Amino acid sequence: MLSSAYRAQCEAEETRHTPECATKNTKLTLLALALGTFAIGTGEFGSNGIIQLFAADMGVSIPQATYAVTAYAVGVMIGSPVITIAAARLNRKRLLLALILLFLVGNLLSALSVNVGMLIAARFVTGTVQGAYFGAGAVVAAYVYGPGKGGKAFATVMAGLTIATIVGSPVGTFVGQQAGWQALYVVVTAIGLLAGAAILLWVPTTPDLDGGPVAQELGALRRPMVWVIMAVAALGISSIFAVYTFIGPYVTDAAAADESLIPVALAVFGVGMAAGNQLGGRLADRYAYRGLVLGYGSVLLFLILIATAGGTIWLLMPALFGVGATMMLAIPTIQVLLTTYAPEAPTLMGSLNLASLNLANALGAVGGSVTLGAGLGTLSTAWAGLVLTAAGLLLFVITAPHGARLRRVQTAAVA
Repeated sequence: MLSSAYRAQCEAEETRHTPECATKNTKLTLLALALGTFAIGTGEFGSNGIIQLFAADMGVSIPQATYAVTAYAVGVMIGSPVITIAAARLNRKRLLLALILLFLVGNLLSALSVNVGMLIAARFVTGTVQGAYFGAGAVVAAYVYGPGKGGKAFATVMAGLTIATIVGSPVGTFVGQQAGWQALYVVVTAIGLLAGAAILLWVPTTPDLDGGPVAQELGALRRPMVWVIMAVAALGISSIFAVYTFIGPYVTDAAAADESLIPVALAVFGVGMAAGNQLGGRLADRYAYRGLVLGYGSVLLFLILIATAGGTIWLLMPALFGVGATMMLAIPTIQVLLTTYAPEAPTLMGSLNLASLNLANALGAVGGSVTLGAGLGTLSTAWAGLVLTAAGLLLFVITAPHGARLRRVQTAAVA
């Protein structure tokens, strides 16, 4: 951490752009952003790990308990564009701080929930934060990285979420198992407080990070390819959640393993996501479509492996790693494509990316619940994910030629 004297020196007009100060400020800014996404990811993915716990405590079935996960996703889908547009002119640092405050309120309400209805409402409130936070965070990260590194910037912001799947969610699930499911949300609230303090100290307040007119953000919604890419994301990424939401039942019911392996399975999935995210960021900046096609195409194989052989724990674990890794290849590419088609609204595009991913969350969770409710077996949720991802890949293949022509036209116009 920078001392107060050194930080003041770096903030001085004549020294703040020196290589040493720029490097330190960039690292601290990115750390603050990633800590926020770590808190968000721990709460989001940790909720999947404790579904069985709060379902039993509240006397509801697992499919009914899944509505709390779906409510969070719906909160992201509704809250992301609404908050982003409403706060269009707000400086990104102030927006991030306001979002962290709302995040704290949502998680405290989650911890205090006494029935599933109250928990569903609390998770909806918490979900409204996510997309706007990622959108604003991506803008700040792109600012400190510089031009031409949009994929890397978004992958950096996403890194906190992927680390949450490795550390935060498994640890949170373990804490929930030992101290009650409410303890997860208490821990997440504490992490959120730390993230808020880091943003306050380390994220710059500069006119370059002020938002634009509301009409500018809304204008981006008139671009057809923006909606196409959102649909591609919502359909394709849904297989992550058709699997991740049901990791607990996979381990204990399908593979007949001890529940102590649930945090291990969550961490294995998270390691795959982290690995895929880093590679996906580099692919997104170098190639137009490769990360998305490679990710969507490869995940289908791992979904088949889970659906057919996931009852064997030593096959289930590498398949979980594979689903996490291959799907995360695609997400930075989706962000780069969105900002390419609507460069005048980067914050809104970042929030819409997350809104699409949480529509994927809802689609995956609901698709899995449908197959479970139909009596097709625990591992049948992977088949639901496969159908959805295949539909997303097909839509992208059909529309990619039009998207390529649009990119060439926009590039020529800029030139």
